[in-house]
Amino acid sequence: MNETVDAIGVCIEKGKVNKSSSYPIDLQGQDGADELTLQALTQNIAPDEILKTCNDAMQRIGDKFGRNEVFVPELLMAAKAMNTVMVHLKPFFQAGSIKTKGKFIIGTVSGDLHDIGKNLVSMVVEGNGWEVIDLGVDVKTAKFLKAISDNPNSFVGLSALLTTTMANMASTVKEIKMEYPKTTVIVGGAPLSEESAKIMGADGYAADPQSAVLFLNRKIA
Repeated sequence: MNETVDAIGVCIEKGKVNKSSSYPIDLQGQDGADELTLQALTQNIAPDEILKTCNDAMQRIGDKFGRNEVFVPELLMAAKAMNTVMVHLKPFFQAGSIKTKGKFIIGTVSGDLHDIGKNLVSMVVEGNGWEVIDLGVDVKTAKFLKAISDNPNSFVGLSALLTTTMANMASTVKEIKMEYPKTTVIVGGAPLSEESAKIMGADGYAADPQSAVLFLNRKIA
């Protein structure tokens, strides 16, 4: 594989965004994912080759996260580096020369204004090759339904941090399933569990961003 592409993978896994980034210490002063992606494209390296390397790197950091070898800050930096690459690759997605894995609609449910967990999931899922449609916070059911209508065959993620908004989440899951029974819905957030997700009628539960990625990837395998 091309050395530049290999270096991009290293930057993703270590969270090296660009040359001016001070993190990680061992890569200070070196080109980051931003500069290296531009170099790779200038070298006429296929965008899908770059994307595959990045996806593999995100998988590695995700596996490390699952084994408690790295933690949320490292995962967040990897996702940030990946999103920097995606900025350069986005025109190729739009032109149809490389394909996303699918569309993932995500939002924090009605009555809940917390977005840190949702944003982290959005970044990591997008970094793994999905097109993310982020509806924001305090999202009413009608907004989810419209997004599903506008994006057929999409997957849906619902987030909640407050115990008091779990009822709103359950109501949204129910209405989505009534109107779009074939739509896959995954839920997550501090007050939830596998059991509560099943009671709501959701198709899955994600305790962390990597769990969401693994769930989505299994659905399209």
